[in-house]
Amino acid sequence: MSKDDIHERIEARRTDLVSLTRELWEHPELALQETKSAELLATTLSEEGFEVDRGVGGMPTAFVATYGDEGPTVGILGEYDALPGLSQKPVSHREPVAAGEPGHGCGHNLFGVGSLGAAVAVKEAIESGDLSGTVRYYGCPAEETLVGKVYMARAGAFDDLDAAITWHPSHVSAPWKGRSLAMNSIEYTFEGQSAHAAQSPESGRSALDAVELMNTGVEFMREHVPEDARIHYSITDGGGAPNVVPAEASVWYFVRAPTRDTVERITEWVDDVAEGAALMSQTTAERRFLTGCYDYLANDTISDVLLSNMRDLGAIEYSEADREFAAELQSTLAAETIESRLADLPDDEREAAAERSLHARPMASFDEGTVMKGSTDVADVSWITPVAQFWAASWPVGTPAHTWQAVAANGDFAAKSAVYAAKVLAGTAYDLLADPSILERAAEELESTRSQEYESPLPQTAEPPTDIEVS
Repeated sequence: MSKDDIHERIEARRTDLVSLTRELWEHPELALQETKSAELLATTLSEEGFEVDRGVGGMPTAFVATYGDEGPTVGILGEYDALPGLSQKPVSHREPVAAGEPGHGCGHNLFGVGSLGAAVAVKEAIESGDLSGTVRYYGCPAEETLVGKVYMARAGAFDDLDAAITWHPSHVSAPWKGRSLAMNSIEYTFEGQSAHAAQSPESGRSALDAVELMNTGVEFMREHVPEDARIHYSITDGGGAPNVVPAEASVWYFVRAPTRDTVERITEWVDDVAEGAALMSQTTAERRFLTGCYDYLANDTISDVLLSNMRDLGAIEYSEADREFAAELQSTLAAETIESRLADLPDDEREAAAERSLHARPMASFDEGTVMKGSTDVADVSWITPVAQFWAASWPVGTPAHTWQAVAANGDFAAKSAVYAAKVLAGTAYDLLADPSILERAAEELESTRSQEYESPLPQTAEPPTDIEVS
């Protein structure tokens, strides 16, 4: 079976793959609540002959599907969690399916299915005897909360991989070679003493005072941390009625920086501030580590193979009707939003993209040497095994992720990008298994790039948090 045969197999499944993307889109589920989504994908892979291991990393919605038992092992990562409050019909104006409900604003309904289509196609090539090796599909929940792959990594799920490949919907198509920010996510809960706030305030010790003191202390930290670090917080429990001194209050922090070591150093300082706030308010502080992740290390060796496969396939074949709907969605975006999204592109690509509602042709990486101001749990996998990923043009030019416009596209024409992604990933996996020397070079590159062996950022006592939502 040649690579062209693999592409033809995927094309023959186009209707089924698009149907899967729509089924996930119609039943969006939040992080660690993706019961139906995970079961749909896991069952589909099981029926295709994969051996499925469920409940990986202590998460019921995490699974690993494997086919093959010898030779190199290539993993294909899939995601399927949605975002809170982004319910949206596939129309060009804001209209939720159900107000306040989740929606697929990051395209994980496409992501999970595109990766599945690739895994099945590679399995068929192995089954036919034309490829030697093992293919794995990783059902990764809770990417939006940066939980899934981190807990799977702690469980050793990626330890024996020779490489992992993946993708993500976006507004353009290109390999992703930029770094990302490492991150810690921690909740601090203060315990004080309740009292009548007017009658006997001297009897109370306000946990909310502790939260506010902590936040003030962190604000004074900002001028003394690196400029490329980020510290964000949200008061998740600030007490109840004003006439009751709050006995309990909580604040949730993200600490981000370009390196894991810097995140750890800043986190230690934030911990000290929390203890200081507790001392000043005569309360006690409890620290709950929710999750943490590394910075992403793109593997150039495999990224170049991805780009070669993207260029062989050419542009995603969107129809005129797709472009018209995309233009309608694009018209609802602010001009400065589109300009901001286009600013990172090379001049020639920026000019070409600015003239289109959909810019579907593949381009070379435009983010190499940069650090994006966000985090991803794919990063942890990239410190364990060589990883490459790419963006696929799924949304109108200039569309940011986590918007209702992205949700509308993800439930409509963007399904075509999932089929395209399946072909790119399958072709890349084919190349890696057919030519193990690529994997050898990729491993050498990783060894020379990473500054240390991977150690999980999670305390051994940390458990997957089922009560957090991140958008």
